[in-house]
Amino acid sequence: MSSISPGGRSGLFRSAALALAAALAIGVAAATASPAAAAPLQQYLNLPTVNRDAAHGPGGIHPALPTDVPTLKKLLDQARSSGVAPTSYRALLLQYWLADTTRAAGIDLESWNPRAGVTANRGNLIKSYRYYEDLQLAHRELQWAGMAGMVGADFGGGLADFELATDVYQFARLQPIANAIVTETNRTLGPVFVDKLPTGLRALARVGAVISAADLRHVQADILVMQKNIFTDLMPMHRAYVRGGLPALREMHTAGLIGDEILQAWEQIASKEPAAVAAGNARLLQREQGEVIKDQWDAVRGYKGDVGEALTYATTIAGSPSVAGVVPPRSFRSLQVSGTGPDGRTATLTLPLADWNWSVYPERWDYITSELLPKYKDLVDHHWGTLRAQLQVPYEQQFESHRPIWNIAPTLQSALETMKVTYQ
Repeated sequence: MSSISPGGRSGLFRSAALALAAALAIGVAAATASPAAAAPLQQYLNLPTVNRDAAHGPGGIHPALPTDVPTLKKLLDQARSSGVAPTSYRALLLQYWLADTTRAAGIDLESWNPRAGVTANRGNLIKSYRYYEDLQLAHRELQWAGMAGMVGADFGGGLADFELATDVYQFARLQPIANAIVTETNRTLGPVFVDKLPTGLRALARVGAVISAADLRHVQADILVMQKNIFTDLMPMHRAYVRGGLPALREMHTAGLIGDEILQAWEQIASKEPAAVAAGNARLLQREQGEVIKDQWDAVRGYKGDVGEALTYATTIAGSPSVAGVVPPRSFRSLQVSGTGPDGRTATLTLPLADWNWSVYPERWDYITSELLPKYKDLVDHHWGTLRAQLQVPYEQQFESHRPIWNIAPTLQSALETMKVTYQ
């Protein structure tokens, strides 16, 4: 027979009931907790960085990774303390710095989808480039960020114009002018000279009137993917540098996210010695243009044959740079071709149009290293007050002041009217 009194038995029942309720509450809490917080670290290790190229989808580096910074920080700390190799948590590390950067810039990483179009991404464009310029204002050695922010106004304004032009009226106007240039060249100098005209100009003459709104939207989306890819690649490095210094960048290097040359570039930047800073930033710029987006620009130029060729050439002659002293792309290496005319004389054709295409990496890099890079460095070194004032202009204002596409038709018309042929 039990020696427990009725009151004691009742107390035990109450204790058991409370214990059961507590267990149920814990179970409910566990069931409703975020999967990222409750899930073991193991599922976030050795993930491929499948979305490092934003062409594959919205959000962060891998769809399985959380996007909130506190959860990522806990997982990252756990990975570090567990002793696993940094290469095993490379995706988690990049996701953490990317999420921390987008949070600082005011961008929602989870919903960031470049293929949603210009209007949906306008805020992301402005916030990212504002963040770039703020980095330059706070850290004079971060010259890549400052230049990218300034050029971003040209880029973003041009994209906005592309969206406005999706009724294709502006591009339909280009075809007869481009065709007139080609026709006049053929009439005056013959087909040999026509073959020497820029391929983009000849493509405009052939397809300018049939470029569709769908074509423009496709190219817009591809360029927005490039913009996010640049941010995803270079901004986490900048954030790591600002928040954690060279040790944070060395962890990225050990994890396999950046190579020896890029780590060396950051060491040069961190030295704050002017020549080393310039060299380090130039290497970051070369990574951006020659590694991150090189193949994507080639793909845009190759889109539907003449369509991609025409559109990328149109962006070349439309651009107007924000950096003081930099000549517009259309005025850099202007078109001048020489040869023997139909009458046997040596003739030279001169047009105020670009003899190159921004989408071709060697040609783009020539322009960048001849114009943008040295002239931006000069602003930093010798005109910091002027540059700072320009960078402090509200970015919405910078964005709206660079809407170049409406100048394409007048530029082509001017080229036709001032077309110059000289004979020897």
